[in-house]
Amino acid sequence: MHLAAYSQDDVNLFDYWKFYSDAENSMYKTSCSIAFKQLNERELEIEQLDSKKDYLERQELVKEKLLRLMGPFPEKTPLNARITGVIKKADYKVEKIIYESLPGFYVTASLFLPKKRKGKTPAIIYASGHTKDGFRSKTYQHIIINLVKKGFIVLAFDPIGQGERLQYYDIKEGKSPFGPTIEHSYPGAQCYIAGYSPTKYFVWDAMRAVDYLISRKEVDPKRIGMTGRSGGGTQTAYTAAIDDRILAAAPECFITNMEYVLKTIGPQDAEQNLIHMLSEGLDHADLMEVRAPKPALMITTTRDFFSIQGARETFKETKEFYKKLGYENNIAMVEDDDVHTSTRKNREAMYAFFQKYLEHPGSAVDMEVEVLDEKELWSTETGQLATSLKSETIFSLNKKIVESQVAMLNNKRSIENMDERKSALVKDVKTCFGFEYPMNINASVFSGRYVNEDYVLEKYLISGSADYMIPIALFKPKENQNNEIVMILDDKGMEHSAKENSDLVHKLLKQGYNVLLYDVTGIGSLGPGYLKGDAYIDNTSFNLWFAGILTNKSIVAMRAEDIIKVVHFIESENKNIKSISAISFGASGSELLHAAIFDNRIQKIGLIRPISSFAEIALTFEYSASSIPSTVAGAIEKYDLPDLMAALCPRKLMIIQSQTDSNKNDKKAAYLNYPKDVYTEKGFYNNWTYLIEKESIELNKQIIAWLN
Repeated sequence: MHLAAYSQDDVNLFDYWKFYSDAENSMYKTSCSIAFKQLNERELEIEQLDSKKDYLERQELVKEKLLRLMGPFPEKTPLNARITGVIKKADYKVEKIIYESLPGFYVTASLFLPKKRKGKTPAIIYASGHTKDGFRSKTYQHIIINLVKKGFIVLAFDPIGQGERLQYYDIKEGKSPFGPTIEHSYPGAQCYIAGYSPTKYFVWDAMRAVDYLISRKEVDPKRIGMTGRSGGGTQTAYTAAIDDRILAAAPECFITNMEYVLKTIGPQDAEQNLIHMLSEGLDHADLMEVRAPKPALMITTTRDFFSIQGARETFKETKEFYKKLGYENNIAMVEDDDVHTSTRKNREAMYAFFQKYLEHPGSAVDMEVEVLDEKELWSTETGQLATSLKSETIFSLNKKIVESQVAMLNNKRSIENMDERKSALVKDVKTCFGFEYPMNINASVFSGRYVNEDYVLEKYLISGSADYMIPIALFKPKENQNNEIVMILDDKGMEHSAKENSDLVHKLLKQGYNVLLYDVTGIGSLGPGYLKGDAYIDNTSFNLWFAGILTNKSIVAMRAEDIIKVVHFIESENKNIKSISAISFGASGSELLHAAIFDNRIQKIGLIRPISSFAEIALTFEYSASSIPSTVAGAIEKYDLPDLMAALCPRKLMIIQSQTDSNKNDKKAAYLNYPKDVYTEKGFYNNWTYLIEKESIELNKQIIAWLN
């Protein structure tokens, strides 16, 4: 008789569960509670500011943090800018431009030049929001051409992943499989693994746009402004915060505050989230305040998904900041009653703002204008860099960084100093992924017993690493019970495990093993929850993962703490248990490895179809998005999963990879050479097992043989 026949439907039913009915959102709410505490600490710091000196010191601190969290920025290299075409209109012309913000990393842009100019002319950089067409969309062209007709020079450029700069352009399909947000977040996740935010590339493109503008004889370098809506508002806010050459900045439909971002839409796509931004004590207000006393205008709408309440609170704080420096009139906010869009009222406020502060007076009336055809504004022959110039991409740029990090890791790895490295590794791991060893262990809640023909199923709830309960299903054989327990963690949840691994659980019970199924935060009955976000790929929310990056409390840390809580439960509630083995299915092997490093009570570790390496994900052009929550941002600067495997020696470790093509398995196996060598040279080769998965029945035999 299989467990699936009579227990799988019940495995997730627990007494008292209605009180915890929001359990599936526990992971996101845990991240939010950490974030709110960090934001409160920032608020207390702001309240302590008193004198002008205090405010100036705060500015310097924020500037240093922003540069560090966005960077490191590279040395400037030649732009190699060239004009690929010219469009002439009655009162302005357009020069189609390509420049290199980094060697081989091409930026497509258009420079709009009014025909009537007197001497050096003020210029405005326009950063477009998340549209496939980039600045060529009718909405953005309307604003750009209005600015040009009012006498401003405007440089509009394609953000990464938009317009002519699609990162994943499929030549056969003639398009990218992703929309703009995923074009940003999919490679952006690989940047986080390498330890930095992809914001760096977006901001660098804009800073090089400033370089291009000031190289033009027509432009007054002392009168440069920047604006943009939505994603363009993000680029404007971040760039203007650190580039002092931007005199006047007007981010539109972006600035709010992180409290309301987290309470409403959640963290947005990758470039909007600086690594450790909240744990470093930064918020949207800092992006504005660091500019003081330079002129700034917040452009908002009351029904925007970027909360108007957050915008109002940010403006209030920023206004006080400017006031303390003696320039309260240099900061302003305009709002209109509309959704996430550009309204006439807001556009006219923006025109007037630039006319005033870039000293270029004129009418602020929004005019009807004729926009150009999208193809007219192509800077490349084909309309895509991918088919014209074979540009570098975020992936290719980051790949070089990761390859360098892997080389440095390999240099640190030696079998001779393994014991010494193990001690340093534990410290590095704890620092990197925000782990706190769980000390306060509350009593478990017994939730019911089911007596079956050959086993007993007991259900418990235990406290998780934050304010949620972990469900546990403990199977005990009726006969021949030994003093060993096998914990099984499935990255699809314990209900899935009860069904798919029913044969395995049944066979373990037959051999006298106690078997424990459980969920950790974000998995099974504990998630992932309602927040999908705008970067939702393969049923995986990158945005949930970004929340942990903002707070420096990773999903892996929360789950590792949960696993250790389960171990505590086993030790305290099951006194007859003398040996604990743990098996994971899928990407959750990462969490199990991290937990095992901090808890020696887990004596045998079995990883079925695990992630072999964080570096492998970062170096793979088309990686599995479902692996992302189980990665640690910035880890490979200090360690990778093979280092954790090696550090487990001499404990028994088994890795079973799936039956995919042999080339992939060869690559996966190569990542495991280091732990294999450590086990071999230390004289514990028999405790190291690496296998390729066979049929499911054979897989179960492989697992049981290893346990025995």
